[in-house]
Amino acid sequence: MTAKTPDVWLPFPAEEVEGLPDCFRYRRWDGEDDFPADPADCTFYVTPYMKSPEVTLRPLAGMPDIEVVQTLTAGVDHVLGGLDRLPAGVRLCNARGVHEASTAELALTLVLASLRGIPRMVRGQDREEWLGGFYSALADKSVLIVGHGSVGSAVEDRLAAFECARVMRVARSARTTARGPVHALDDLPRLLPEADVVILCTPLTVATRGLAGRDFLARMADGALLVNVARGPVVDTGALLAELESGRLNAALDVTDPEPLPAGHPLWHAPNVLITPHVGGSSSAFEPRAKRLVARQLGRFAAGEPLENTVLITS
Repeated sequence: MTAKTPDVWLPFPAEEVEGLPDCFRYRRWDGEDDFPADPADCTFYVTPYMKSPEVTLRPLAGMPDIEVVQTLTAGVDHVLGGLDRLPAGVRLCNARGVHEASTAELALTLVLASLRGIPRMVRGQDREEWLGGFYSALADKSVLIVGHGSVGSAVEDRLAAFECARVMRVARSARTTARGPVHALDDLPRLLPEADVVILCTPLTVATRGLAGRDFLARMADGALLVNVARGPVVDTGALLAELESGRLNAALDVTDPEPLPAGHPLWHAPNVLITPHVGGSSSAFEPRAKRLVARQLGRFAAGEPLENTVLITS
């Protein structure tokens, strides 16, 4: 009896991905209502990009033979709620290496735009106003990166050209890098008052949900800038609104809580805030890097080799 060819579900056409092994049957599914085939035949599932958890998780309950779930995001919080539907031994892999450059670019864009008053100037252009004067520079500022993983490291790489007075690093646990020490989260109360700019790059976990809450924000220096390119719930929105409305802090947010930010939400019109609609990883750099990752992972899977970026294995 001939063995059945296993299915691989991709969110883009297989013919657009160079180097895919020919031992699989490729099915395209990007979150549409109808499945492309029976989920029971799927062994490797590449999740749709930037779809809701409800959409992303919907096929999992019907995938008894699934062996790998590959996200196209660095964070995996949107799929964790569906892991209890999976058999033991399923590997969950993230997209480390795909989004770092793009997200770090946006982080620097938000910092520079906020410090140099670009939102104010754009609104002035709309009104035909010439808003000259002096604005803040990134040069000589102290920057604190909270979450010094691959994205945080990429942010620091790009900060190197801007003549910052100091770059401080915080992660879950202390360690040493070539550029200097990485402090543990416990050191945040001491470091926050010393930073002119605080950039959040941390994944969303139990420990980081609400991390930038009332106490965190209260410890930030007057006039400091909070930049969030992590996940919206890392910041307590109510606490941030209070600081913005008081005029004490500034913020630049690529992610919000709730998200998408609904019409009428007070954050839209809070003073001293710049908001972008969760586009840190959504750039021209995404698709070619995502396709290269998928091709590498499937090549390793077909050869029985260890996969990259394994976050956890179900039990």
